[in-house]
Amino acid sequence: MIDYFTYNAKELAEHAAMNLTILDTAQQVFHAMALDMVTTIEQNNAKDEPTVFIVPVGPVGHYPLFVEMVNGKKLSLNRVWFVNMDEYLDEKDQYLPLNHRLSFRSFMNKHVYEALESNLVMPPSQRLFPDPADPAALDRQLEALGKIDVCYGGIGITGHVAFNEPEDVSVEEFGQRSTRVLTISAETRTINSVGDLNGAIKAMPTRCVTIGMKQILGAKRIYLACFRDWHRAVVRQALCGTVTATFPVPLLQNHPNASITIPMSVAEPAYPGLFH
Repeated sequence: MIDYFTYNAKELAEHAAMNLTILDTAQQVFHAMALDMVTTIEQNNAKDEPTVFIVPVGPVGHYPLFVEMVNGKKLSLNRVWFVNMDEYLDEKDQYLPLNHRLSFRSFMNKHVYEALESNLVMPPSQRLFPDPADPAALDRQLEALGKIDVCYGGIGITGHVAFNEPEDVSVEEFGQRSTRVLTISAETRTINSVGDLNGAIKAMPTRCVTIGMKQILGAKRIYLACFRDWHRAVVRQALCGTVTATFPVPLLQNHPNASITIPMSVAEPAYPGLFH
């Protein structure tokens, strides 16, 4: 076993190759993420500049807090773009229907856009998802916008950010991957099935459309939040592991402003007595 998997919170902070914030609870992690979103929007609004975010459906615990903050502050999202990083597809590489329980588009509609006050929410034209019929369209639109202020997200079990699953290619080649349709790994389908479908692996989609590593790495900031028990290992590998396309998240070590925020439950190893 590589030593960094046994690091306690202090050791993890000392060896981290990215900015690391350790908070007490998962709820504080979600609050910090929501506050970061709101603060960035407020700063751009004050400068009369648009805000462009890449956003996930997973984690999602920050969205109720974000909605509450925006509605409470009467914060206009008129110049805000939400670019969702990925979506599940059916066996014909088309979006899951909106009434499907795993539809990310449905989640965003119900829990974000419809929950925001109608005079504050951004127009539908500024709520984007990658299109499986024309994945490159999202890349062109982001290029036209001229910037990505922040890419928010989490880390998957295989080290993927968005659905950029591992590949046995060079770091340079993987870092240039653009928005595309791909097959979801068995490991990702398994762990996602535990959280989403009570372990019904066979009911999990096998295909997805995902924003590329090129777009993620092109963001001014990358803000990852992890809170699950199994994140203990992937966070340690993200912060301390070798930069490789076979476990993609350490690529963010080379980004000038990438960070990970975690609760103490993730910062401390589960069974320290086994390792010390």
